[in-house]
Amino acid sequence: MSASTLIKVAPTGAETAKADAPQLPTTLEELVETARRCQEAGAGLIHVHVRDPEAGHTPTLDPVRLKDTVQALREATDLVVQLSTGGSVHDPLESRLTVLDAEPDSCSLTCGTVNFGDDVFLNPYPFMSDLYVQAQEREVVPEFELFDLGHVAALRRLIDQHGLPYGGKVHVDFVTGVPGGMPGTVPALVAGVQALPEEVTSWSATGIGRAHLPVAAAALAMGGHLRVGMEDNLMYARGQQVQHNAELVERAAGLATTMQRPPMATQDVRALLGVKDRRAR
Repeated sequence: MSASTLIKVAPTGAETAKADAPQLPTTLEELVETARRCQEAGAGLIHVHVRDPEAGHTPTLDPVRLKDTVQALREATDLVVQLSTGGSVHDPLESRLTVLDAEPDSCSLTCGTVNFGDDVFLNPYPFMSDLYVQAQEREVVPEFELFDLGHVAALRRLIDQHGLPYGGKVHVDFVTGVPGGMPGTVPALVAGVQALPEEVTSWSATGIGRAHLPVAAAALAMGGHLRVGMEDNLMYARGQQVQHNAELVERAAGLATTMQRPPMATQDVRALLGVKDRRAR
């Protein structure tokens, strides 16, 4: 069991409209301010979806915005910068591959197609395989997003076919509680962890909505790490909306500290994940 806890923050996502949650960080300035506060609160990695403020704050995979976002976050913080290759459920597969052009430290790699509410989050195996190989070639560390138990088997297939990812570490994240994916319950998380390939060196979990706290507690108890943020959870407690992502990071840091596994320093996060140091000297 790790002596400290990687806390990842997913501050924005692609699903919630700015009009429904004005506190959602969607501009570059808001995202940088969020990243700074979340690092101070104990976060070690930021999982980024980019929005276009000039188009109603809708999700975008615009290459210039992606590159500018990575650069700004890298200059303002020591956080590991991870770009989502999921985009929104409506983005074409070929556009999602171009995310790597922005040279992030890490990228998400979802290990299978999953029903996503009323939509379908499409991740056919050839796309996953292409993304895996391109990440290897560009020296970007993938984080394998697992929405269901079948995704664990797909991860096994990727490793068997292509070997270890860049950096030699295999970090996965269980995303639980999505309508259509694995439920946000402790037994479901336990089953997923027990099925992980032996090559996996670390794992984290997130619970969507009401699953947020029980999944976080279970992950900490089992030696896992945490992902929190307004992408996954807009409510802090019953009747109390999250006003800033730092609130969720602070609570996660408090839970981790109580469990004798305090937040992991950013240099230790880089070692845990095996990321390439792209920061300017």
